[in-house]
Amino acid sequence: MPKTNPERKSELIASDWIQLREPQNIVSIGLLMVPIMALSALATVKIFNIFTAFSLADFGITSHGLSATISLKGFAGLMGLLLSHELLHLIFIPNFIRSEKTYLGITYYGGYVYSEESLPKLRYILITIAPFLIISAALPLILGFLGLLTPMAKILILLNSMGSCMDVMNLGFVLSQVPAAAYITCNGTETYWKRKE
Repeated sequence: MPKTNPERKSELIASDWIQLREPQNIVSIGLLMVPIMALSALATVKIFNIFTAFSLADFGITSHGLSATISLKGFAGLMGLLLSHELLHLIFIPNFIRSEKTYLGITYYGGYVYSEESLPKLRYILITIAPFLIISAALPLILGFLGLLTPMAKILILLNSMGSCMDVMNLGFVLSQVPAAAYITCNGTETYWKRKE
């Protein structure tokens, strides 16, 4: 993930960009992420329950203990999920192929898409929440209607739901702090907004 550029920060502030109030340390982030992760997972489980009763046995948890097997198919599914999640962020960034300010990368905690493009608030919201809506809400509905909501699919969808907690948290900051007619940009881990001129 690119680091915050102090020169760009000064330029943004001088140009009347306003920095979002976001947690600055890992403890604060963690305290916000855990309940968001739980609520995101609960929302996805509610969708599962439309088609089949939620069962911990689907996740290897029984009265006899925990059983987990990581197969090559499961590992490939997890890698495919990670790639799909990030590509869904990426494809909603206008002109991402030609952009010199947009990056796709991987860190020790997962993948990321980063862009310093100036984006309208609604576009930014779409980019932020697309993987959650498509993979953790729309996909289980489609698979459920087709009778293809297998235990492996449920696990991957639920992992996406929980892994989207940073996206959902970021969405909350944007919805609560950024006015409707505004643009949003990033500088490292910092997010800024400015009213449309």
